[in-house]
Amino acid sequence: MAAADAATADVPEAVPEAVPEADVAPRDVAAVAAQLGRPPRGLRSVAHRCPCGWPDVVETAPRLPDGTPFPTLYYLTCPRACAAVGRLEAAGTMRELTARLAGEPGLVRAYAAAHRDYLARRDAAARAAGVEPLPPPTQSAGGMPDRVKCLHALLAHELAVPGANPLGREVARMVGPWWLAGACVGVDPPPEPAARRRGRADE
Repeated sequence: MAAADAATADVPEAVPEAVPEADVAPRDVAAVAAQLGRPPRGLRSVAHRCPCGWPDVVETAPRLPDGTPFPTLYYLTCPRACAAVGRLEAAGTMRELTARLAGEPGLVRAYAAAHRDYLARRDAAARAAGVEPLPPPTQSAGGMPDRVKCLHALLAHELAVPGANPLGREVARMVGPWWLAGACVGVDPPPEPAARRRGRADE
């Protein structure tokens, strides 16, 4: 799923819909709201951070606070990443990757494993959020396990769980370093972790 197309935005005040045991800093909530152009729904955690320091993937509850099912566990929020993935989709990449599934047995097995991983993590997230897991045969995401329908979802899965999604890795390779253009929201990123700062000092 794509975020707002704007590459830069001021961070608005944002009040996310409450989710039990959600653990997201207010600055991250505000940044995600700026990325999406609206308050985030069912936000539970930051699943991956862009090298710029801001979230680019969030984990959402499998059911929104009003009980509405929300199958997309990992949601790509960075508008720069979303725009780059959208260009791949417009160029026919989903058809190309789906065609590969017809002729590469190893890829088929790995993609099926990604599907199972997604379902297991979504069920665990539902339990952690205190909501009913989504019933079978609710889709996982991105067309898994036998099609490619949304590159955004596949990339988000791979970023959140490195090594989990073979086609998400392909998408990441094709998209390239979207973050080189700078932060996608018009505020300073969170402070860099001390361990990372020490590592750079040692270089």
